[in-house]
Amino acid sequence: MRITDIADGVTRQVERLGDTVSETLFEPVIRLGVTGLSRAGKTVFITSLVANLLDRGRMGQLSGASTGTIQSAFLRPQPDDTVPRFDYETHLGALAGDHPDWPSSTRSVSQLRLSFRVQPRGMLSALSGPRTVHLDIVDYPGEWLLDVGLMDLSYADWAEQTLSRLPARPDSDAYLDLLSRTDPNADFDEVTAKALSTAFAAHLGAARAAGMADCTPGRFLLPGDLAGSPVLTFAPLPRPDRPARGSLWRECERRFEAYKREVVKPFFRDHFARINRQIVLVDVLDALHAGPPAVEELRRAMAGILSAFRPGKDRWLSRLITGQKVDRILFAATKADHLHHSQHARLTAITEALVRDARDRADFSGARTSAMAIAALRATVEDQKTHGGQAYDCVRGRVEGADKVVTFYAGDLPTDPARILTPARQGQDGWLNADYANMHFAPPHLNLEPGDGPPHIRLDRAAQFLFGDDLT
Repeated sequence: MRITDIADGVTRQVERLGDTVSETLFEPVIRLGVTGLSRAGKTVFITSLVANLLDRGRMGQLSGASTGTIQSAFLRPQPDDTVPRFDYETHLGALAGDHPDWPSSTRSVSQLRLSFRVQPRGMLSALSGPRTVHLDIVDYPGEWLLDVGLMDLSYADWAEQTLSRLPARPDSDAYLDLLSRTDPNADFDEVTAKALSTAFAAHLGAARAAGMADCTPGRFLLPGDLAGSPVLTFAPLPRPDRPARGSLWRECERRFEAYKREVVKPFFRDHFARINRQIVLVDVLDALHAGPPAVEELRRAMAGILSAFRPGKDRWLSRLITGQKVDRILFAATKADHLHHSQHARLTAITEALVRDARDRADFSGARTSAMAIAALRATVEDQKTHGGQAYDCVRGRVEGADKVVTFYAGDLPTDPARILTPARQGQDGWLNADYANMHFAPPHLNLEPGDGPPHIRLDRAAQFLFGDDLT
């Protein structure tokens, strides 16, 4: 380890100790990380959560709201001056306008601070008076969190694993064709490297659109201001028997290591290391619709995400997160409003089974974990239709991109999650005797009563699990 690394680690530990003392003695801070893979609904979740914490009429399962210990809530300037602010007002405007639309998705890290005036309960409440509790919400792409798995891999190992999966993944032919015409041991050429990285990134984008979860490196999908930089201009190549100095393979190896050093480590150091509560949003219904391979990839991705919350054997991560621990983790299956409430327990059970391995490891480390089915913004109402003499529990809502209302039945989720996980683990291409549909609903027209936030499903229960005890 370099002397500068040691000094930097000591400095950060001193800073965190000072922050901890300040928060304990004065104004406590809850740092909630919100992540999930693409289209899981992170932006909508944060927007609806904040709106419902400001106007708590629909938050009956949040104890601080139901008992009245939360006297008021208000937005404050965020504490980190170099992190973009989560654009709450613009996102809420998109949802609550005359022509409601889903807000733009997460592209990078952002943050928002919501502060509460809380009157503690108990014998000494009258003497202590109200206190201020801050909720710092940190929004970041789940694709970046998956990169933690790259830290334990060499370039050769990552490339071999990635190339072994490509033939069975969607839209990989273009990259594999280009790779077949490329000599990894040839002298490095920037044009060739750019063509390969562009084709590989296109494959990752197509795989993500098809419901695949393991799409690393994450910055290939969300490059931000790194687009076109050498640190994102590499691709998986088969290792030559004797990689030559100055070859394409050697330069891709160097850039892969630079990606870990210059992109992955700073993210965990600057943003992730201070989080103490975490919600992972999971679009289970989309994976079911995509089929068993997508479900198996989602299961592996969830295990990879959980590895970031248990830095034990990862010494580099342990040094970054010394003194900090995520002690509550919620796996939330989003879009529960696409199902009738009679199937919500089944969706929760499938979600629990998907993350069982990952949850067991987190529970072993002392973190409290839970899983539930939620809808941060309810876009449907429940309905029932009869077909062929059989009644089906359905939902009804506006179709995204069309001015019409449809009644939708997603399929009959099994009561036993093994009927989902077993075919996925066995590598089956499709479901036997089952079909799970998907629908893109538009947000509803909101006509809110004073004091009410947007309609939701179990958002109050999610908030109670994550930070409810700190607001009483």
